[in-house]
Amino acid sequence: MQVRCFLAVFICFIAGSVSAQTLLKGTVYENMTTNKLQNVFIRDKNTKQLALTDKNGNFEIATGAGHLLIFDSPGYVSDTLYVIDLTNKKIMLQPITIALREVNISSTRIQFDPHKEYPEVYQKSKVYIMSPSSWFSKEGKDARRLKQYFKHEAEERHIDAVFTRAYVGSIAPLKGQELEDFMTLYRPTYAFLMSNNSESLAVYINDSYKKYGALPPGKRVVTRLLDTSHVSLKR
Repeated sequence: MQVRCFLAVFICFIAGSVSAQTLLKGTVYENMTTNKLQNVFIRDKNTKQLALTDKNGNFEIATGAGHLLIFDSPGYVSDTLYVIDLTNKKIMLQPITIALREVNISSTRIQFDPHKEYPEVYQKSKVYIMSPSSWFSKEGKDARRLKQYFKHEAEERHIDAVFTRAYVGSIAPLKGQELEDFMTLYRPTYAFLMSNNSESLAVYINDSYKKYGALPPGKRVVTRLLDTSHVSLKR
């Protein structure tokens, strides 16, 4: 009888421990808009559990109270969520401005090495001819989406490193907000940078400056949201 009671208590304890870490669901939006963000990368800092938002901005991740989630997407300021409960969450990400990229990116995004921190993502993303489950499993599909995310993130970092305010400002006679707007409007693609040398980039910036100067004043300004560049803790 005592053994049965002990087993019952033990099972209840295990069940409570499992339920303490379960699925948290929510949606990620661009700050102060109704735009839902796809392929936002989510990490549980405590367990290294990973997730991505779907095409509707929705996500679900195994986590628990007291855990810290990090939301990251190329072009947006990383944000954090301290998990208090498992009610549905609404996460708002702030678009990154050129100034934020140059001041903050080197100390946050560039330190993240997915090959070193998440080698399992690259392993699980592989497709094996003799293993159909590797083609269609949710785990495999999610790993391939994460691999694509990491690739895009690396490309964004490369653009940040080449298309800097110092370099662009040495060619286009702009400063301050005008320079920032110009760099946002005429930010080159990764493909362009990889297929052109520094001389071609200088020509591109010069030609873009001429186009920028021909725009009506209202077209030279990039619409901005309120600055929430600091990392916030949402509850």
